[in-house]
Amino acid sequence: MQKKSIDKLSNLAVPKLSKGRFFKEKKTNLRNDFQRDRDRIIHSTAFRRLKHKTQVFVNTTGDHFRTRITHSLEVSQIARTLSKFFRLNEDLSESLSLAHDLGHTPFGHAGEEVLNNCMKNFGGFDHNIQTLRIITILENRYYNFKGLNLSIETLDGLIKHNGPLNNVKKLDQILGRNFFKKKINFSLYSSLEAQIASISDDIAYNSHDLEDGLKSNLFELKNLKDIPILNSIISKHSKKLKKHSIDLVIRQIIREVINEMVRDVIITTQKNIKKNKIKNLNDVYKSKIPLVSFSQKMMIFDKKIKNFLQKKMYFHKDVNSKTKFGKKVIYKLFTEIKKNPKKYINVKKYSNSNIMRIICDYIAGMTDRYAINLYNQIK
Repeated sequence: MQKKSIDKLSNLAVPKLSKGRFFKEKKTNLRNDFQRDRDRIIHSTAFRRLKHKTQVFVNTTGDHFRTRITHSLEVSQIARTLSKFFRLNEDLSESLSLAHDLGHTPFGHAGEEVLNNCMKNFGGFDHNIQTLRIITILENRYYNFKGLNLSIETLDGLIKHNGPLNNVKKLDQILGRNFFKKKINFSLYSSLEAQIASISDDIAYNSHDLEDGLKSNLFELKNLKDIPILNSIISKHSKKLKKHSIDLVIRQIIREVINEMVRDVIITTQKNIKKNKIKNLNDVYKSKIPLVSFSQKMMIFDKKIKNFLQKKMYFHKDVNSKTKFGKKVIYKLFTEIKKNPKKYINVKKYSNSNIMRIICDYIAGMTDRYAINLYNQIK
């Protein structure tokens, strides 16, 4: 009896039985709908390519730094922990976490910036919307439909993981169709599972970017002592340096940073749910604020970490030189491929898109090393 009550989902959870998919499929007894979503994402080509796509450091820089795939796995781990605590749908949170970065270009946000500029007269480029293109159009693994045919709830979470969507026009332009309007209400908040995946993204990249920055000697522990919360964590663990290596101490500091942020999310979310009298899933969707959030104190901490990383890591001269090179590669590839697309791309595979969007999809799907190799061939 006790186990049954533990396994039972909260009233605020998305039920394990989905509302459905755009294309009807037979159910299976082996997996629920969201487990099938997760498995489709993991087996997708786009997910495998994340192994060789930049998180902060270009993929060719070193074997131990995070890539998009390790980042996605770490987001997933944190999201599952939070979902389990709140008795939510862990499988949905996991699916959303694993899929959230599928649309990233080679060289991370630097590549996205260049592609957006190249496509400014053709709807632009946005990695979040590119994720939707991948899972609804570009992945080609089934006889009866394009894309992965993920559940309505997973699509809803990916579309609105940052809150209600206001710019529906850009979504329609880049996707080339607006069928989402029939199934998804863009003006409502997403599920708690989607909100958890979103905040887990923040926790994961704050913590692992700090670790990668320290391990790459872009900054030192002493440079972080002006950041509240982090200051006390560093002071406590710095005493261990007499007996333990700096690498081990850094790992313990990062571990505690993650724990502090997760605990804060749990406490703050509980307060938000109680304060806003959230009783069921409809209340979650109709809420006027994101229910899964940091406290005010942790928001300040989060902002200070981001500002620090911006100055000391993302704009560091060593990272910047790789970033500039990445931008140069993307721009060169776009301008060269545009001259003769059929030389590089099997255009017939993209029957529902214009040629500029086809070129954009092709480049966005490249890994760092594939883009560099092609650049070296055509420069």
